[in-house]
Amino acid sequence: MSPSDPPRFQPNPSPATSAQTMGLAAVLTALGAVVVARARTRPGEAQLLEAARRVLTAVLPPERPFAVRLWDGHELPASTPEPAARLVLNSPESLGRMLRLPLDVALGEAYLRGDFDIEGDFGRIVGLADTLNPHFSPAQVASLLRDVRVLRRGANARPPTPLARLHGEAHSRERDRQAVQAHYDVSNDFYKMWLDTRMVYSCAYFPRGTETLDEAQEAKLELICRKLRLKEGERLLDIGCGWGGLAVYAAQRYGVRVLGVTLSEAQLHEGRARVRAAGLEHLVTLELRDYRDVTGEFDKIASVGMAEHVGRRNMPEYFAAAHRVLKPGGLMMNHAISDGLGQAKVSNLIQSGNFARRYVFPDGELLPIWETLRYADAALFEVRDVENLREHYARTTTEWARRLEAREAEARAELGEERYRLWRIYLHACGYYFSAGHLSIFQTLLAKPDERRHVPLPASRGDVYADGRL
Repeated sequence: MSPSDPPRFQPNPSPATSAQTMGLAAVLTALGAVVVARARTRPGEAQLLEAARRVLTAVLPPERPFAVRLWDGHELPASTPEPAARLVLNSPESLGRMLRLPLDVALGEAYLRGDFDIEGDFGRIVGLADTLNPHFSPAQVASLLRDVRVLRRGANARPPTPLARLHGEAHSRERDRQAVQAHYDVSNDFYKMWLDTRMVYSCAYFPRGTETLDEAQEAKLELICRKLRLKEGERLLDIGCGWGGLAVYAAQRYGVRVLGVTLSEAQLHEGRARVRAAGLEHLVTLELRDYRDVTGEFDKIASVGMAEHVGRRNMPEYFAAAHRVLKPGGLMMNHAISDGLGQAKVSNLIQSGNFARRYVFPDGELLPIWETLRYADAALFEVRDVENLREHYARTTTEWARRLEAREAEARAELGEERYRLWRIYLHACGYYFSAGHLSIFQTLLAKPDERRHVPLPASRGDVYADGRL
């Protein structure tokens, strides 16, 4: 889920290099340069099996908690007596389709097609690309190239159907609307299967580590409200209000008046129903509106899980629009996913982020935290606090995946096989990426100083955690 484009590599490394070993990036570059001529005859079953065994033995880590079962029933055992998981290749074409670049896209698409399945602990295998053998001798590279050619000759790669085909210029108003609706208008009933009762679709907060998902999401909403120092009678703008979880909570617990805006008609319908059910129509208004069209003046602003849809090009306008409607002395909470520190250590040939942009979040774009802060600063916001909740999001997405799998039959009936598989691999992959540091999630508290450069904040954060609940 990285926004950066894959770097340009020279696709002509020679196996006869003078170096004793080749790094994984160089090997992947060589594999990416493999051109498979149209063969008159497809490789035989025995030839494909032998090629698959040699490739898997070469690239998989010798110490691994999962086994690999080939389509003929042959198994490469785990290094542990009782494997935590099993990667099952379903056909002779599976591995040839999986060995393409970028690797995250190839593996994701192969799973959607049903080329492979995962039995047992999904999380033990979803980070497979990070654990591949990092060093190869020139002789091993030459052998890999030969076997990959064989496997690719035996596989026709047909990409699955993307979640949405968007039209128009990226991050234009119309295309932003299409992108948001493609992800969030899937089905309210589907999201209800695995989200908490408030339907909060963002990182939960587990301060004690023993919270249920419902408790952790309530703790996150409370944390946001406390960081914003909400007071009764204030006006709160909720940008990207989702199904209204934060808006309803802030109005109930803090007596604030809330305007929530979203581009998702499905979210708006459900959110308004929840506002009515809570008897809060006098305090909470939810509208189908672009954040750039918001007018009026607000004491506080919350943007939770929305900035990921804005895009680098529109970041200046995003923060300028928020700054324009925020009162002097007001506060803004920007809660957004960011590239993790670990991302720089992983080749874009392995983790390009293109799978998520193509199939999960159309046009989604993640910025490193330093870049987000730079745009906020340019809009004349003052950065007052930054907190990374990475481990909390790893736990949140893992819990979401567990809850989705517990409702597997219903989810398959609601979405169909391919889309169910998409959400399963997406949630498990997120759990791994946050845990491994490829992704982070930051709560950034921004202030708009008044004409005297004053910001009404206490001298410490102690008031946020004063009662021990957080």
